[in-house]
Amino acid sequence: MDGQQVSLNHEKEMKAISGWPMLAAVIVIFAAGIALLVVAAVLGGDGGLSTGETWALVGPGIALLILGAFLCPGFFTLEPNETRVCVLFGAYKGTVRRGGFRWANPFYSNGPAARPVGDAARDATLAAAATAAKKGQTAKMPKKYPRYKISVRARTLNGPKLKVNDRRGNPVEIANVVVWRVKDTAQAVFDVDDFEQYVETQSETALRHLASSYAYDHGEENEITLRSNVDEVSQALKTELEQRFARAGVVVEEARLTHLAYAPEIAQAMLRRQQAEAIIDARQKIVHGAVSMVEMALRGLTEKGVVELDDERKAAMVSNLMVVLCGESEVHPVVNTGTLYT
Repeated sequence: MDGQQVSLNHEKEMKAISGWPMLAAVIVIFAAGIALLVVAAVLGGDGGLSTGETWALVGPGIALLILGAFLCPGFFTLEPNETRVCVLFGAYKGTVRRGGFRWANPFYSNGPAARPVGDAARDATLAAAATAAKKGQTAKMPKKYPRYKISVRARTLNGPKLKVNDRRGNPVEIANVVVWRVKDTAQAVFDVDDFEQYVETQSETALRHLASSYAYDHGEENEITLRSNVDEVSQALKTELEQRFARAGVVVEEARLTHLAYAPEIAQAMLRRQQAEAIIDARQKIVHGAVSMVEMALRGLTEKGVVELDDERKAAMVSNLMVVLCGESEVHPVVNTGTLYT
């Protein structure tokens, strides 16, 4: 299929026997081998045994010591939420998930094969190191996992602050935190070069794509924005990360935004815009309340017959009340001691 990578590596659980019975067996093998060599040395030196009989003891003794040395590399320990991927002569045989002191085939590989160090690989490494140095970062080399031990514990990735353009082209600063863990160890080891670096790179890529898909704020009606719809945006980020991490056998436990702000070059302009919009919203509420109060005052005066005003005096009263209710500064009333019509 063009444009798609089909993974043939999927985890299968393998059981490894307890290491304690094998440890006792290895001790017995070493003890027996040493005992045979000691007996051959003592009796052979005194002439009690012929040369053939001596070698009949030395040969099995050496064989037992070699057998014990061969069995020793099969011992390994696993902590809780730690696994070992077993590879026999390049073929994946299974993953041991049960923790404790274990023993398995000594021929299982103890780590990934050494990567090529030819001119092309060396040049690529030097170029990556130079690029990282320019950015003030440390060059990241592909990791090797001793004895193919892979942790399946939950891990937290605190992403750096990124400067990207939102849907409307405004530059914003954004950062996220991702809680993830390895689910399929076979995919994590064999389908990507370094699953930890893969997670970090794909997390940054997904965050950039998310930021460019939504506006920072002030969207159209029912439009999802980065600032106003945090839960919806976080769910969209988690969904995209799950799709990207699936190739590496990684699942996302949680993904959320930790930082969201306008870029410094437009922050002041956007702040003034927000302040203007806040003032407009406040003025709308003030005017709406003032109109309601004036209407209530006029209706109360008319219904109770306190005073009868013509249209001109009503307009003057409405004007004065609106000035008093909508003005920003403190109002100092002037008392009219004469008549309203002079």
